Amino acid sequence: MLEVTERSQVRRGADRGHAEHGWLKSFHSFSFAGYDDPEHVHFGPLRVINEDFIAPSSGFGTHGHRDMEIITYVLEGELTHKDSMASGGSAGAVIRPGDVQRMSAGRGVLHSEFNFSGDRPVHLLQIWIMPNVSGIAPSYEEKRFDDDEKRGRFRLVASEDGREGSVLIHADAALLVGRFDGAERATHVVREGRKAYVHVAGGSVVVDGTLLEAGDALKVHAPGDLVFDTGRDAEVLLFDLGG
Repeated sequence: MLEVTERSQVRRGADRGHAEHGWLKSFHSFSFAGYDDPEHVHFGPLRVINEDFIAPSSGFGTHGHRDMEIITYVLEGELTHKDSMASGGSAGAVIRPGDVQRMSAGRGVLHSEFNFSGDRPVHLLQIWIMPNVSGIAPSYEEKRFDDDEKRGRFRLVASEDGREGSVLIHADAALLVGRFDGAERATHVVREGRKAYVHVAGGSVVVDGTLLEAGDALKVHAPGDLVFDTGRDAEVLLFDLGG
């Protein structure tokens, strides 16, 4: 159920699409695979946020993508990634909490993602952003951002120009991550002609007076300040979007 104001819409995590595949439990913020919701197809260039829980000794076998910017953000556990890029790719990177992995599928790439742990699930966010170029050579990048960089503030982790040490995405979008607890407070300015999408990955936080909990999202389609406060062990992803 959407809670709507003149400036924004709240979507509760319980209202997302849901799929169970035995080895995989997934929640879909936007239409994906068997979940088709014409009201939630994309928001600007943001196309997919899947919250995935992958069982031990399980994962996604080799499959292909093209012309999509794909970001993997691990919340708990470890995920191993392999891809078909002869150079500049990954022969078996292990992604852990704090890492941000970016893969630009470009004109085509094959990859796999697997949880090699025999006893621990992996909890992650799989994010797809529609690129502003097509047919480019596929590429891969991974960087680590420690918690102290995000404590009580937003840390830029992905951008279209790689500024401030962020990973580079070929899209009119930026991804920032913040962690908030107690009196910690931050403000993000949504500029004219931009949109913002807030996804709470864990804990809870108050955004512009509205309490958001894990799995909840806020779509902002008008300019102005977004104030984040009264967090309780909150981990927040903030997308600054064109289009």
